[in-house]
Amino acid sequence: MIEQPAVAALNHLLKGQGWASESLRPFAGKCVLLRLAPLPDLRLLILEPGSVDAAPAEVAADLTVTVQSGALPLLLARDPAAMAQVDLTGPVDLASTVQLLFRRLAWDAEEDLSKILGDVLAHRVAGTARDFIEWQKQAAWRLAQNASEYLTGEQPLLAHGAETATLRRNLASLNEDCTRLERRLELLEARTARALS
Repeated sequence: MIEQPAVAALNHLLKGQGWASESLRPFAGKCVLLRLAPLPDLRLLILEPGSVDAAPAEVAADLTVTVQSGALPLLLARDPAAMAQVDLTGPVDLASTVQLLFRRLAWDAEEDLSKILGDVLAHRVAGTARDFIEWQKQAAWRLAQNASEYLTGEQPLLAHGAETATLRRNLASLNEDCTRLERRLELLEARTARALS
């Protein structure tokens, strides 16, 4: 299924960054179970040279890494907040090494492209891709700002932050007034009941 392509891609990344393979070597023979919903579980066996292979189903997992369903795109985008959505269950030393790999292991696409296209063309393609991604981020940010301005200013469906704070204070004051009025009514009812009896 997805095991062999995932193992090949991960080994390619590990081979490209020597520190990553070195950090895995002490854990040779350990099994890591990756749960990446909605994808099927991936069982990885750490090998002597600091690479990984698909682990047989009968090998017990030493470390279970559960990535919540919305966190995978954030991990791929290298968002630091994504690690809050990753649960690691197992030995602390192995868990911290896997966590370090999640944070620092990155694909050097330009290096791989240079082997196919040559250094100059690979640099240009990678630069164009980076510029395009940055343009998309800026366009999304501008769209969000424009939508916010439209919904708060031109077509006021949303309130500005200051207006919301004022409304919150006014509602709190109104709530206190209602509570005081309710107490006065209770006292008045009690007095009326005593006067009638």
